[in-house]
Amino acid sequence: QVHLVESGGGLVLAGGSLTLSCVGSGTVFSYNTMAWYRQAPEKQRELVAHVHHHGDTFYADSVKGRFIISRDNDKNTVYLQMNSLRPEDTGVYYCNALYAPGPWGQGTGVTVLS
Repeated sequence: QVHLVESGGGLVLAGGSLTLSCVGSGTVFSYNTMAWYRQAPEKQRELVAHVHHHGDTFYADSVKGRFIISRDNDKNTVYLQMNSLRPEDTGVYYCNALYAPGPWGQGTGVTVLS
């Protein structure tokens, strides 16, 4: 079973940057496409970006050109570098496997002030 621990969130002004980290335990992490999701208040969780085991990436249109997803398979860690943050990026950010996701972690909160 994969356990996921997200960190790196915080409070930031619009235009600022944050880098999120997600550490996973278990061998499932290394061979899965890993994704970042976010859930804004009173909204459904949405996919933000994902990265294949070999490094291919995908971004939602809303973050394309501003966010960068990456992973370190040796460290079972996936990152999300978030630049040019906007108030609409506010939410709780989670990571999980894109296909057959496991139990969700606690997430890490991001608040962007205008």
